[in-house]
Amino acid sequence: VAYLTIFHILFVLFVWTYWKSIFTLPVQPDKKFHMSYADKERYENEERPEVQRQILAEIARKLPVYTRTGNGGIRFCDRCQLIKPDRCHHCSVCAVCVLKMDHHCPWVNNCIGFSNYKFFLLFLAYSLLYCLYIAATVFKYFIKYWTGELTNGRSKFHVLFLLFVAVMFFVSLMFLFGYHCWLVSRNRSTLEAFSAPVFQNGPDKNGFNLGFVKNLQQVFGEEKKLWLLPVVSSQGDGHFFPMRALCEAQNPLLANEEQWEDDGIDEEPHGKATQKEN
Repeated sequence: VAYLTIFHILFVLFVWTYWKSIFTLPVQPDKKFHMSYADKERYENEERPEVQRQILAEIARKLPVYTRTGNGGIRFCDRCQLIKPDRCHHCSVCAVCVLKMDHHCPWVNNCIGFSNYKFFLLFLAYSLLYCLYIAATVFKYFIKYWTGELTNGRSKFHVLFLLFVAVMFFVSLMFLFGYHCWLVSRNRSTLEAFSAPVFQNGPDKNGFNLGFVKNLQQVFGEEKKLWLLPVVSSQGDGHFFPMRALCEAQNPLLANEEQWEDDGIDEEPHGKATQKEN
């Protein structure tokens, strides 16, 4: 009875998290990040790249955008016609910009981002436990098969098949889940692990790293009792994320605005901007 109860609990959690990962739609940027008709017309009619960059800088002055392109310009999506919030990327499969995009997952046929990253992590965790439980309960019958106590030919096939599949999926999920645990501990997405986000003072792979506990809270929230449940508890709205480089600045928005007014390119590091404000 105890075995069946644990089996049912793990199965329900596995199906629940898988369902949430599939049917939780990725969140797109707010309307304030979209270009107005007049700005869009001005931007498209302008042929000089440097002027286009200045137009984007003017639009972004009032937005909480701190990451940049490799050449220092404002991150802009030509397909969605919007200024990309920090950690937002365009998914070519979903054909939309996704807040805090991690990757497009073929397992769930959905884009994993701010809205469902917690559900995806729980799906991996409960799948891992589910496979481990099946392997552990089937292993004693494998021992009987090995010692010749099982005489039924069909039973032998079922035992070998279940054990092989459970162990195979367990090993695969263990590496995938371990990798994502490492990403969460560093407060990075899969895309940021391959290409570090660019800030005012250049690329910084640890730009969003706030420490182990705060990194966990970014994904799972401050209520620890909700961490293992597939309910929404992530911090923020996906448009702005606390940054290590800006934690000492009293008013980082004003510091950025001063640089954007010059030429739309951030040339000064955060430290200098802080000194100006002080």
